Amino acid sequence: MLFNSLSFLIFFPFVVGIYFIIPRKVRWVWLLIASYYYYMAWNAKYALLLAASTGITWLSGLLIERFNDGQPGSGRSKKIIVALSFLCNLAILFIFKYFHFGLSALNKVLRQLHLSPVQSSFSVLLPVGISFYILQALSYTMDVYRCKVKVERNIFKYALFVSFFPQLVAGPIERSQDLLPQILVPHDFDFDRVKRGLWLMLWGYFEKLVIADRLAMFVNTVYGDPSNYLHGGVVNLTAMIFFAFQTYADFAGYSNLALGAAEVLGFRLTTNFIRPFFSINITEFWTRWHVSLSRWFVNYLYIPLGGNRVGTFRKYVNVMIVFLASGLWHGANWTFLIWGGLNGLISIIERLLTPLWRKLRGVLGFDDRSGLMKCLQSTYVIFMFGLVQVFFRSESLNQAVDFLHGMCRLDLYDFFNGTLLNYGMDHVNFTITALSLLALFIVAWLTRDGSSLRDKLEVQPLVLRWGVIIAGIAVVVLFGVYGPGFDASQFIYFQF
Repeated sequence: MLFNSLSFLIFFPFVVGIYFIIPRKVRWVWLLIASYYYYMAWNAKYALLLAASTGITWLSGLLIERFNDGQPGSGRSKKIIVALSFLCNLAILFIFKYFHFGLSALNKVLRQLHLSPVQSSFSVLLPVGISFYILQALSYTMDVYRCKVKVERNIFKYALFVSFFPQLVAGPIERSQDLLPQILVPHDFDFDRVKRGLWLMLWGYFEKLVIADRLAMFVNTVYGDPSNYLHGGVVNLTAMIFFAFQTYADFAGYSNLALGAAEVLGFRLTTNFIRPFFSINITEFWTRWHVSLSRWFVNYLYIPLGGNRVGTFRKYVNVMIVFLASGLWHGANWTFLIWGGLNGLISIIERLLTPLWRKLRGVLGFDDRSGLMKCLQSTYVIFMFGLVQVFFRSESLNQAVDFLHGMCRLDLYDFFNGTLLNYGMDHVNFTITALSLLALFIVAWLTRDGSSLRDKLEVQPLVLRWGVIIAGIAVVVLFGVYGPGFDASQFIYFQF
């Protein structure tokens, strides 16, 4: 049940209406039922995996609590419980997401050794959202171990923490210390809160339907036929930049829909994107992009590895491990490992060059606060992110290399001779794309002080507020990209 589908537009108001009508003390029960129904709408059988991960981590929390008395051997026992919780959950993730990737890698090694490959008839579809809810469930195990959150004895309330439908299948990945306490208190209807949640959902629909799905028309056409890679570097360059913005608008759109839907119900989720394209470099970019995932890897992988407390070389090794793990988390393909490794390499190089850049900046008199410098920094971030995203989008390493090779055949005249109109978008769609991206950057610029677009609207006259809202709805309805019979386009991060 996609957020941009008709079924969700029926499901969500129904859930909200019942939620605020029924007694406060049983509202969490209704949300749990709604969340499991939402997940089972994808594939009912895979709800068993969600329940299994929930049960394992809930039980691990209870067992860890038993050894929090400081008795001899209790520390070792807690570590064993944590290890088993991680092992069981990661085993589920491996079987359903990485089994064929691991088997393929093993068979390549066996062939090199002139041994018979391993045959397997095991075939399953990737359960939607499995990477997200397993990380969220594991964070509870670690938070209980670190005594950052109290053990939740009610398994059904804990199950709602793991399965809360607005953020179940694509995040944000919430920490138990942030979301679980919100589940334990009732939420009353608040008009202003509901209104702000709906405004955020409207913005999310604009990002997804008007921007991301329109950019996908060009990107999918170019990537869908490898022979297009030889048609000129301008085509590839445009597809590269378009995919960078498509990824952002698609995932930020989903995140805003999730945050808005949760806010309507009375919950506050983690802001997942903080104007990432206004970062000064790629290192800062990854603190603003998919914030909840970055925070998870920092808290539960980077810090346990030693973080910044170790020597310089070891610190950079830790950085690379985190990026490689992030790449593997995104998908069972060598392209994602390369993607993670490249991002790690760029981040390390930027850190190594920071002292040199500071000296050069002082000698040349560059002012980081100037408009020109900010434009150059954003251009650098967008280009580097887009370049690495080629591996994210490509289905194989050969495809990525061919794409980059084709981009080297750059003929700038192709920007003006109509060549770009042969790849799924006409003049009208290019114009809508340009205007919508301009709107995206204007909003990001207006909110650079940390405020939100909703905060800006709140202080405007009533007529202007309603004018913006009505115009926004009209733009989404008239210029959103819809398939035949409103065939909703899947969000990019649903495949993870």
